[in-house]
Amino acid sequence: MKEFPTIFGGIFAAFAFSFIGMAMVPQFQLGNVEPLVDEEAGDIYPIHAGGQAEQGRQVYIANGCVTCHSQQVRDDHMGADLKRGWGSRRTVARDYIYDNPVLLGTARTGPDLTNIGARQSTPMWHYLHLYSPRYVTPGSVMPPFRFLFEKRKITGQRPDDALDLTGVEAPEWGYEIVPKPEAKALVAYLISLDHSHALKEAGDTEPAAEKTPKK
Repeated sequence: MKEFPTIFGGIFAAFAFSFIGMAMVPQFQLGNVEPLVDEEAGDIYPIHAGGQAEQGRQVYIANGCVTCHSQQVRDDHMGADLKRGWGSRRTVARDYIYDNPVLLGTARTGPDLTNIGARQSTPMWHYLHLYSPRYVTPGSVMPPFRFLFEKRKITGQRPDDALDLTGVEAPEWGYEIVPKPEAKALVAYLISLDHSHALKEAGDTEPAAEKTPKK
């Protein structure tokens, strides 16, 4: 048993160095990342959306959207995310400062949503897409989230967020489809997803205002 201290010490050292390399070093490198503040231009990035968007984030999590969608734009040498138009630059640690937990995702049954707010900024598009994905994206494999909406009898003036449905998707005469509070919050969250701001650590020097996101 004379070798026991040596063996134990080796095992302990292996675990210790692994912990330091995988947990402590990343925390030291990225744990103190702060929002980028340009006082001269009055520019701050990122800004915590909060409010309704934060409520929508919880709806996003509760409905398992992270199962089929990622929120991470990879660099060119790691994939074709930029060529697909999922972002104007790769994502970096600063993009996730206010995300807890970070919703990176593990699969892409659907497109990456890191910049869906830049690609689709109209609430009605998102409402229609949630209610009937193939109504706006033919061939989509996304299931409809109709339980986030309510069919009700029309009384008074038609609300601005009543769905513009035609054909077989349209409700019967005298009724309308409107989003529930959960749908409104979820759409507010999706529209808040815009990480197109130029950042030097992303190898990005072009001003974000000069970029035109792809649809």
